[in-house]
Parts: sequence; structure tokens; C-alpha cells
Amino acid sequence: MTARATFTRMEASTQADWALIVPEVMKMAKTLPDRVMDHLRLLDGDYGGFPVDRLTHCLQTATLALKDGRDEEYVVCALLHDIGDTLGTFNHPDIAAAILKPFVSEENLWMVQNHGIFQGYNFFHHIGLDRNMRDGLRGHPCYARTAEFVERYDNPAFDPAAQTLPLSHFEPMLRRLMAAPKRSVYQGAIEAAAKRG
Repeated sequence: MTARATFTRMEASTQADWALIVPEVMKMAKTLPDRVMDHLRLLDGDYGGFPVDRLTHCLQTATLALKDGRDEEYVVCALLHDIGDTLGTFNHPDIAAAILKPFVSEENLWMVQNHGIFQGYNFFHHIGLDRNMRDGLRGHPCYARTAEFVERYDNPAFDPAAQTLPLSHFEPMLRRLMAAPKRSVYQGAIEAAAKRG
């Protein structure tokens, strides 16, 4: 068992405590892709009434984006866009965006964060909501990007007969993307810890 800090209130923590904690945090950070992959696998067999299960939908979305020549970051966003379905029943885009935020551009983050409202254009009117809810976001620099994401990749990814690449195809991309955050409140500490090895 590794040594542990002994404080009972964060304000009582010391630099020596954090010398114990930070290496453990860094070890955990290295296994983030494993946990994300595990959570994606939880979507396998979860149909929720849809024509394909949630994992297949994510894989189809990523497959379409990859075949269209999108870069790895975009493809991983497509793969993870609905990962929050099981944990965020009422706000699944927020879950995906929170996972991706340290690793992706502002444009891709906004696209993932708002894709649910844009997909709503295709079905909100069937459940008593305003299908034009996305119009409230018109004028945002990423509006067209997000509308295109839904139209080209998210919307058509419910086809049981579609050729869909397996999760293993996307795993290396996910691992490369999550190897190092581009931005985090902890960025300075992460970089210092990485230099220490």
C-alpha cells in the first residue's frame, strides 16, 4: 500500500502531502483512456428503444466522420458525443463535453456540448418541444460546424445495416488524444509532474 496524506481538512494539507498525492493522480490520469473505453462498452446492448444500441450509434457516428476525412480529434469527439447517455439522462452532451474539455479545441468542445439541441431539430417536435431551439444559438461561430456534425454524422448513425468500424479501430485515436491535456486548471502541475517522470 502506498503512503497516504493524513490531513482531515484540505486547508491543513502540506506540500509533503501533495508530494504523495500528485504521483497517484498522474498514475490515475494515465488510465483515463481505459476508463473511457470501459464506459463506452457499457453502451453495448443498450438500445433505449432506438434501432441500434448506443455503442453502435457512437461507432457509426465516428465511422462516418473518419470516412469523411475528419481529423482524429473530431473523430474522437464523434465517438464520445453520446457517452453521457447512461450518466446524464437529461444532459448527456454536458457529460461528453466535460470528459473531452481538457483535450479538444474550443470549436469541437462547443460542438459536442450543443449537439443535443441541434439533433433536436430532427425530433423535438415529436415530443412536444421546439425543434427550432437551436435558432437561439444562431450567430455563434460554431453554429454551422455543429449543424454539419449532426446532419452528416450524428443524424444518419442509426442504421442497423450500416458498415460500422469496431471500437478497437478508434482506441488508438482516443489514447493519443487523451495522452496529454491541452488545457486544465492543473496544467502547470501536470507539466511539472511529467518532467519529473
